[in-house]
Amino acid sequence: MKRKIIFGTVFLLLLSGVRGLAQQDPGGLTLSLEEARDYAIAHNLAVINARADVEASKAALWETISAALPQVNMSGSFANNLKLMTTLLPGEFFGQPGTKIPVTFGSQFNTSASMDASLLLFNAPLYIGIETTKLAGKLAQQNLQKSELDIKESVSASYFLILVTEKSLQLLDGNLANMKELLTSTRSMFAAGMAESTDIDQMVMNLTQVENSRSSLERTIELNYNILRFQLGISMETPLKLSETLESLTESINVEALMSQEFDHRQNIDYRLVEGQEMISELSLKSQKASTLPTLAGFYNYGKNGMGDKINDQRWFDNSMIGLNISVPILAGGQRNSKIRQARINLEKARTTKAMVADQLLLQEKQLRYNLVNANLQYLSHKDNLEVSRRVYESTENKFKQGMASSIELTQANNQFLQAETSYVTALMDLLQTKVALDKLLNNL
Repeated sequence: MKRKIIFGTVFLLLLSGVRGLAQQDPGGLTLSLEEARDYAIAHNLAVINARADVEASKAALWETISAALPQVNMSGSFANNLKLMTTLLPGEFFGQPGTKIPVTFGSQFNTSASMDASLLLFNAPLYIGIETTKLAGKLAQQNLQKSELDIKESVSASYFLILVTEKSLQLLDGNLANMKELLTSTRSMFAAGMAESTDIDQMVMNLTQVENSRSSLERTIELNYNILRFQLGISMETPLKLSETLESLTESINVEALMSQEFDHRQNIDYRLVEGQEMISELSLKSQKASTLPTLAGFYNYGKNGMGDKINDQRWFDNSMIGLNISVPILAGGQRNSKIRQARINLEKARTTKAMVADQLLLQEKQLRYNLVNANLQYLSHKDNLEVSRRVYESTENKFKQGMASSIELTQANNQFLQAETSYVTALMDLLQTKVALDKLLNNL
């Protein structure tokens, strides 16, 4: 039993993945399974990050759209020409043929201000980029849904493990009480000459082993609570109680209803994510093909220039311009064709991945349905075996007290009873986990 509990704990450590902190009420938390799932969705750090990705995708969409909107910029300059430029002109201009006359051009102060406006009239890759960004936002929302499903599954597994280990402790305490009572009776029988000292030694050894298992189980329970605290996003000091019992959770399992529920793999979140990746690859191919198309943009410019030898005495002149810019790709050394081929290959890979995920989901559905039926049968079988083992142990115990059974027979009956308890709680855990796995596949969480 100890080995199975440790295995379950390691399994949940791999599932948890996220360690968050949240301010809690000093009174602590008391949660049902559904409340624990909802609380984790609100406070788990992985889910919070996924929610932030959704908001970031909205901002990214507006960033992409803004490139297609009018762009307006203003600029200005002021220059003090400390030394004006001088050039030599032929003397013929000034009636001095055969000579070069130095002439200074410009004014000491130059001031300018301008406004530029531009608008993309046609840019195919940009328009496809907007569609791609919209799709990326949809994928971010789907990733959020997957994160929520994953944390619900992890919280459920932790919740079940705590209840199962507490149930194991309860069964172990009952067994321990019986062993202590029997040890007391055996010592009385030994004092009356009706039992041997080896009987007492055997019982003391068995009692010590069970007490050691109990101590280990208590530590395991606390570790499991800490795992659940991690997943809920609360501090390790926060008191935490579970309001549901194994009995209530087990009674709520309707195997027949789950088996009759239809499964549409196209609605599964994993399938929708790979389907989104396929659409991203299609848009990437379109974008690469669109890169061979021309780009057309319109522009308008208006400015004023001031010139003069004094700052406060400059002459101003207006200027303006309107026009079109067109860019036509002609030759890129085969680079564009290479990118188109790569995008086409990536699209084929995405389609193959989608088909593979569909097959995997259909196979997983059959396996999980089989696992649920088998786990339910195992649970019912081990539940009956537990009762049988309890009756055998009680019968052997009575025979031992009457001197009709040896301590070895009693030890064997006790070991069988402990093994039956271990098998029972393990089967119970398997049933609950299998049910949650199928619920996740069927979008029931």
